[in-house]
Amino acid sequence: MQDAMQAGTVRITGAGGDEIEAYLAHPLGTAPRGGVVVIHHMPGYDEATKEITRRLAGYGYAAICPNLYSREAPGASPDDAAATARAAGGVPDDRLVGDVDGAAEHLRGLPGSNGRVGVIGYCSGGRQAFLAATRLPLDAAVDCYGAFVVGHPPETFPLAVTPLLDQADRLSCPLLGLFGADDQYPSPAQTDELSAELTRLGKPHEFHTFDGAGHGFFAVDRPGYRPLAATEGWQKVRDFFHRHLDA
Repeated sequence: MQDAMQAGTVRITGAGGDEIEAYLAHPLGTAPRGGVVVIHHMPGYDEATKEITRRLAGYGYAAICPNLYSREAPGASPDDAAATARAAGGVPDDRLVGDVDGAAEHLRGLPGSNGRVGVIGYCSGGRQAFLAATRLPLDAAVDCYGAFVVGHPPETFPLAVTPLLDQADRLSCPLLGLFGADDQYPSPAQTDELSAELTRLGKPHEFHTFDGAGHGFFAVDRPGYRPLAATEGWQKVRDFFHRHLDA
């Protein structure tokens, strides 16, 4: 773990040339390091997600979390911004890709960058991490219980999203998937379907499903938090990024 780090809000160039807010954390010093783009969950750009960003900096990476709701609700609280974004159907896929691309380029431009960048996302961000890895040249991607990569959302779901399975052939990098056995979106059957398709396509991936865990088991501030699954999951994230981002 890296004890000394710098963290704070920065401005980056996102989709369409828009300037958006982001939270950047990185170890001090200029030793070569990889970067990680953190995609926040549907509840938004909140303190728990910033803590995840700092944790990845503690692992030795430059990590950045773009505020995907910057345009809908600039300056609003995370809860209000998330509500505004949900009411608009969520973040459009093309804009998401542009924002992640801008965040990745920001990381590559930092002193000490080794040029390798991964992405990690949670909940809706898990789906978006998979999406970004099918559209951008990345070195690693982590999908933490991302719903609707496989399968359609229910009619009452607040986000206008479509499945991504038909884009799996465009996956640009190895994929780590971390899921809960008690989750419904995605269900174990859906993650099995995704794994089978990636195997058929020859796309490197490793999936892990944790017994006794449902959706959001990494979220320390939510009822679904499962410490044992989260601890094991974090170790798998760390090992995965070490293999693919430290070269």
